[in-house]
Amino acid sequence: MKEASRIQAVIEIITEVIADKLPADVIADKYFKDRRYIGSKDRRFVADLVWKIIRNRMKLSEMLKNKPTPRLLTALSLNDADLALLFNGEEYAPQPLDKNEKEILAQAQNFEDFSDYALYECPQWLFDKFNDKNLLEALNAPAPLDLRANLTSREQAKDRLKKEGLFFSFTPFSPLGLRSFERINLNNCMTYQDGEVEVMDEGSQLLSLLCQAKPHHKIIDYCAGAGGKSLAIGAEMHNDGIVWAHDISQERLSRIKKRAERLDILNIKILSKVTDENYDRFILDAPCSGSGTWRRSPDAKYRLNKQKLEEICQTQAELLEFGATHTNLNGRLIYMTCSVFKEENEQQITAFLAKHPEFEALNHQHLWQDVLDLPFFPFDNKQWLKLTPLNTKTDGFFFSALKKVR
Repeated sequence: MKEASRIQAVIEIITEVIADKLPADVIADKYFKDRRYIGSKDRRFVADLVWKIIRNRMKLSEMLKNKPTPRLLTALSLNDADLALLFNGEEYAPQPLDKNEKEILAQAQNFEDFSDYALYECPQWLFDKFNDKNLLEALNAPAPLDLRANLTSREQAKDRLKKEGLFFSFTPFSPLGLRSFERINLNNCMTYQDGEVEVMDEGSQLLSLLCQAKPHHKIIDYCAGAGGKSLAIGAEMHNDGIVWAHDISQERLSRIKKRAERLDILNIKILSKVTDENYDRFILDAPCSGSGTWRRSPDAKYRLNKQKLEEICQTQAELLEFGATHTNLNGRLIYMTCSVFKEENEQQITAFLAKHPEFEALNHQHLWQDVLDLPFFPFDNKQWLKLTPLNTKTDGFFFSALKKVR
């Protein structure tokens, strides 16, 4: 591709992204899949610039006097590039910048008076929810690539990846985790294709392990989605026992089969309707705002609003009630989110326990140390766990294991 054509591709992707209807990675993946003629170097350039714009969207918007057209966002992100050369109107290139666009861009170069929430790249209503600005800043930084060793040791997986020219370090907490800060295309990686590793943030790995699922347990992953934690739990059980996977979306559930085949996980069973009331592990990976995943999905914050968050919280409370009636005596109702917001996390658990004296929160320090055999406990509360980029260097997660004692 010519350089100007690359810029036109960025503009086309950003046009869809700022409509705030679909995730940016879905938009970009479809764009490249529909244009297979675009080479790997061109894809890398386009993707890097798209994500640069997304991560700086609010500052760029304020610099553009809150008139962030896709063309202006892209042009302003090009720094010292020759815009006349790139916006040249040739075939597959952007049309030349008009007089008004040039004036806006010229004024933007001298802009310095950013709002606080723009500096932290967060819509104002969400910015007001954060007491810890360091956390907000960390959530806007790019995340590393974490892998989970599957049905093998991470030492063996690391060695095989090294032979393919891919260098990973061990994650600090998960005994299964490998981490790289380089961008890697796993489609050409045989260690990945053969199912010896799976993409999974270390935080998700930890939560799967903390479920303490055993082959003799009756286990359900109630909001299984595409099955990431189901597959991790199935692997931890070494394909013994059964993990029942359920989700309201059959489309999401349908992805489990293909992933399970690659990973050679044989103990996942799909369950369309839940009627049994005696699960030893009722795992509720609840739908949430996804605020803990902003490192990987910085565009998600723009698809969230107050009404949607309220609806999510209502759904979470209803799911906890459902889980309570389907958890066996001495079994565990396990609630987790990939959110950092209190109303989705500790407030949900506090309200639930107030209504359900038959449940008690486990001592999560003991759970952490027993499962992971780690003396270091990087949290300030034993009643639940809150993982963040600051304390565990992972995405933001919440985990609470509640035992049904009566």
